[in-house]
Amino acid sequence: MSIESHTDSTTSGTLTLVQPVNQRSMGRGYGQLWRGVPRDLGFLILAMPIAVAGLGILNGVFWSGVSTLVIWVGLFLVLAALYVARAFGTVELVRLRWSGRPEITAPVWREKDQPAGFWRATFGPYANGHYWLYLLHGLVINPIVSIFSWTVTIAWLATGLGGISYWFWSRFIDSGGQEFFLSRTVFGAIFPGVRHPFDPVIGDAVLQFVLGLIFLASLPFITRGLTLLHAGIARGLLGAWRSEALQREVADLSASRGAAIQAEDQSLRRLERDIHDGPQQRLVRLQMDISSAGRKIESDPDAARRLLAEASAQAGDALEELRALSRGFAPPILQDRGLIAGVESLAARSTIPATFDSAIPADTRFTPEIERSAYFIVAELLTNVAKHSNARAVRVSVVLRDDPLTGAEWLDLWVSDNGTGGAVVEAGHGLSGLVERLHGLRGTLSVDSPAGGPTQISAHIPLPR
Repeated sequence: MSIESHTDSTTSGTLTLVQPVNQRSMGRGYGQLWRGVPRDLGFLILAMPIAVAGLGILNGVFWSGVSTLVIWVGLFLVLAALYVARAFGTVELVRLRWSGRPEITAPVWREKDQPAGFWRATFGPYANGHYWLYLLHGLVINPIVSIFSWTVTIAWLATGLGGISYWFWSRFIDSGGQEFFLSRTVFGAIFPGVRHPFDPVIGDAVLQFVLGLIFLASLPFITRGLTLLHAGIARGLLGAWRSEALQREVADLSASRGAAIQAEDQSLRRLERDIHDGPQQRLVRLQMDISSAGRKIESDPDAARRLLAEASAQAGDALEELRALSRGFAPPILQDRGLIAGVESLAARSTIPATFDSAIPADTRFTPEIERSAYFIVAELLTNVAKHSNARAVRVSVVLRDDPLTGAEWLDLWVSDNGTGGAVVEAGHGLSGLVERLHGLRGTLSVDSPAGGPTQISAHIPLPR
């Protein structure tokens, strides 16, 4: 047995508290079971009425449809039975979630990109195995299991409550001429040949009280076990299949890969355009100035010196533009010090006064792909603010967030400004490129930019486990 001790030292001595850890954990676990009894009882007591109602409706509609298939009316009756079964199955999933059981992922009844023609939308359930499993659950399995669980629950609860209160209500029952006493029978079975030394009426009251306590003490285990039985059956018959999740995962990965390739292609095309419109033009001008200075160096030295000075300025500007463009790939600060320092440097270099806010430690590192993409997203958003927002201030925030439902960790990037607003995601514009880049990372972009401002744009990137 493991022991946990706590020592409190004072001037008068040392106080040591020792408590068995496993007993304390067992007490907490039993208490949690009791706290779940009301929800479990609510689920189990309603199980049979709902199941019997579903059985009655499904039995009538489905078999009426089967018997009238020859006149085509049955096709629509069977179809109606499938939809009714789906409704009762959904109610079962909702009831299980309300009872405190982990949520069971429901099937995807129709894919988003699946064409919704009349015939497919009308008769599609015939080809969907989930509908038939829901029908099997509502027509056969759930009524049987619900009647069993309801009977056990009511019998267990009635025995427990009736046992502990037997001493009270038994006095109102006429027991004249009673010859059978349970306590006397039990005593005789344990001690054969020995005459019972107690009043059998009092003995029955004590025995019933003890039995009631035993049944009530074990009630949380019974209700929890029966609820888990329903949950296990629902997970197998009413939940989504793992193969479907894998198929969607493969489809999402393919789409993300395509989006990443498209985003990189757009980035390369924009880089090519920026180089052509910026440093390349300056280098051409630099070459022309140097050639002109070479021709005038003997005939007009002053003009040659002015041309060389302009050429030097053009070279400096071209170098600065090349440095700015190189930051879009992998700036040194991002490689050396990580994302937090890189985003902070972007905020410091912003032409609009920017405030940087992050509770993430500065030495936190992420995968190179996420750091590079997050840096590029913030840089692009700050560029858009400088070009289009007419803002006087901008705020950049970097946050790590845990998803309570899935347990996944997300990286959130926020860029807010007090400009004129009106930012929208349009094809061919900068924000649409960010959407594609985030899609490649399986992330999302949120834009809140009403006319007149302010604008708040956030990028959310899931982090690998």
